[in-house]
Amino acid sequence: MQKFKILFKTLLGFAFFLYLIGGGFAQAQTQKKPTVTRILFLLDASGSMYAKLDNDTRINVAKRLLSKTIDSLAPLKNVEVALRVYGHTSPPGARNCKDTRLEVPFRPKNHTEIKNRIQAINPKGTTLIAHSLLMSASDFPTDPYSRNVIILITDGIEECSGDPCAVSEALQSKGIILKPFIIGIGSTPDFKKAFDCVGKYYDANTEEGFNTVLNVVISQALNNTTAQVNLLDINGKPTETNVNMSFYDMKSNQLLYNYMHTINERGNPDTILLDPVYKYRMVVHTIPPVTKENIEVTPGKHTIIGVDAPQGQLTVRVDGLTNYNNLQFITRKAKDYKTLHVQDAIAKEKYIVGKYDVEVLCLPRMIFKEVSVDQSTTTTIQLPQPGKLIVSFQVQDFYADIYQMIRNELVWVCKLSTDKRMHQYVIQPGDYKIIYRAKGASRSSNTFERGFKITSGQATNITLN
Repeated sequence: MQKFKILFKTLLGFAFFLYLIGGGFAQAQTQKKPTVTRILFLLDASGSMYAKLDNDTRINVAKRLLSKTIDSLAPLKNVEVALRVYGHTSPPGARNCKDTRLEVPFRPKNHTEIKNRIQAINPKGTTLIAHSLLMSASDFPTDPYSRNVIILITDGIEECSGDPCAVSEALQSKGIILKPFIIGIGSTPDFKKAFDCVGKYYDANTEEGFNTVLNVVISQALNNTTAQVNLLDINGKPTETNVNMSFYDMKSNQLLYNYMHTINERGNPDTILLDPVYKYRMVVHTIPPVTKENIEVTPGKHTIIGVDAPQGQLTVRVDGLTNYNNLQFITRKAKDYKTLHVQDAIAKEKYIVGKYDVEVLCLPRMIFKEVSVDQSTTTTIQLPQPGKLIVSFQVQDFYADIYQMIRNELVWVCKLSTDKRMHQYVIQPGDYKIIYRAKGASRSSNTFERGFKITSGQATNITLN
């Protein structure tokens, strides 16, 4: 037991040291000013708090330890506290399910006021957790940069008709509060089951246990925890890197962190800092993105997050010298119409290992089905050298379209503009036809066609008259 206490204090001290040297670092990447942590203590003052805990009453133990905690928070920057109490204004027989009140609101240097108010509390009535949580939502100032934390200290489960789970879920989903901490004083086995859906539950069945749990909760509310993300290749090795990772709150979908994945000088994925209060959805911005949900980090413990992200490279090359200006191609997952990326030819881009459909935006467009991208290799699609087509209108304007001949079928390539007399195209080698009619002709029978061949590296001139 003594070894455990020493280990716990060491971990707690290490976590607090990390907080001091870099606790707000990651959030500073996505936010414009330091994050304020606001802690609302929600204290149960129902009649049952007069029950014994060791050699004193539960309410006296709560007052003593809560006051000590308030003192420890007073010197910290960017930390604000407030106090809400329930069950303390109505007599025991009244069963007042609205008996909750914000006793001390958030404001600077209110710590002495909170301690004085705690000492003046006398338990009386019933346990109304759901309604108190609901009212707590309006206790926090509107501030997009704040972390809103509720620490509920209670010795009983809901006695009114409210649903604490539903209220907590709604407030978290709207981003009003983070997942609440619940400290159960003198609890029974039913407590954990009742509160698991509300927030992070901790038993405190002795004064020493209460003190330890309260310290743990405060540490989690304030300190970040180290983690590393292993981007695994096809062999399960953490070799993939140099890609951004976004971390979102699973409840509110709020973007919390962006980290560009890095392999450090020792060849290991670099250490990052995450807030242990959240449950995360992580998006690794590979092509296509890889998502991992319901990520939890253990406070005071280095957490390793593994995700499969094997990658290879894809590029398009063209033979010989060309006149292509910024040739691009579209990539899609095989048999999927959704565009993943529009990539410059010649450039290399990483993709998750798999099969892709590639559409090269040349004339005519060229489509390659189920192109394989393999681990740590470069897949190259090779195009023949194009030729050049020059079409001119000698006397009058025409309606004209170019078609490629493929197995005796006409495949449309492009339409010629009617507002200019000369057209130049960089075009792939093959057999083609141009079908045209003078703009002034009044009959379909005045339609003409001319076949031609495009050869790599050569120019073909056509004059329509």
